This record gives sequence, C-alpha cells and structure tokens, in this order.
Amino acid sequence: MRCINTACTLISFPLLNVTQTVFLITMFTGHWALDCFKCISKAGEYPPCDDPFHNNYTQDILESPCWAGRKQRNGVFPATTCVKLAGTYDDTGETLVVRGCAVDSGTLTIDTELVRMSHCGGFYYEDRYVRGCVQNCLDDGCNAATAVTHIKRFTILAVIFLSHKWTDYLFR
Repeated sequence: MRCINTACTLISFPLLNVTQTVFLITMFTGHWALDCFKCISKAGEYPPCDDPFHNNYTQDILESPCWAGRKQRNGVFPATTCVKLAGTYDDTGETLVVRGCAVDSGTLTIDTELVRMSHCGGFYYEDRYVRGCVQNCLDDGCNAATAVTHIKRFTILAVIFLSHKWTDYLFR
C-alpha cells in the first residue's frame, strides 16, 4: 500500500498474485500426504517388494497419496513418513520385508517414536518374533528424487513472499 498525504492507493501486481495463488492451490491440494510403496514379502514370495528394490519396476505398489491409521483414532490420515521393515523371523530364518506408510501423531507414545527414527532390534510382527530394522524417510517413495518435498515448497513460498515484499519496497 502506498500513501501520499491522507490518500492511500494499493499497488497491485496481478501476475505475482496469480503466481502466488496457483502455487498455494497446488501446495495445499492433495500434496500433504507422501507417496509410499506398500507391499509385503515373506520368504521372498513377492520379489518386487524385496531388496534390492527397484522402484522403477514397481509402480503398481506405489500408493499415491499414502494414508495410514492413527492410534486411538477412527479412519485414515495423510502419511507423514514412509516405512520399510526388513528382518528375519527368529523361529524359521525366513526373510520379511514390509513397505508402507505411517502417521506421526505428535504424541510421545511408542507408535509415534517408531515413525520418528530408524532403528534395529527385535519386534513382533503378526505374533512372530522378528530381528531386523525399521527405516523411515520423509520423501515420496522413500528412494524417489523426482517430487518436490515440503521443505522445498516452503522455500519457494518464502522466495515468493520475499519477492512480493521487495517489490512493495521498491515501488513505495
């Protein structure tokens, strides 16, 4: 806004406003959930899920966007992390690979701590003891590098905001 004496006029830049609007619409419509691969392979019975993992051959198991349940909540919610669980059953030595997604509920409960950090050890899966690792990532497809992440979106938003403020400053 530019004021001369007591009269104020609004300097408008329609192209910049359109750019901001388009960016905000694409940022807030369906882009908050991650795209994650979802599959289970026990004893190597589903090779597309096993390691070594080739995401370019397994687009049919990519859930876009990925939704997951939250403890003590009904329904599903947009995923905040992709998860890979890989290990061996203690009783038979068979391998297990589970790929999916999870939601960080923002609490300090064990389910939230599981999605906040990668770790290795022993755990139960379907009432059987498994030794292995849980790995988490915050990017689409865990290994994908093609999608714009939330951090990049906020950086772009900040640049647009600052450029708008800079043009306001220049045209005062």
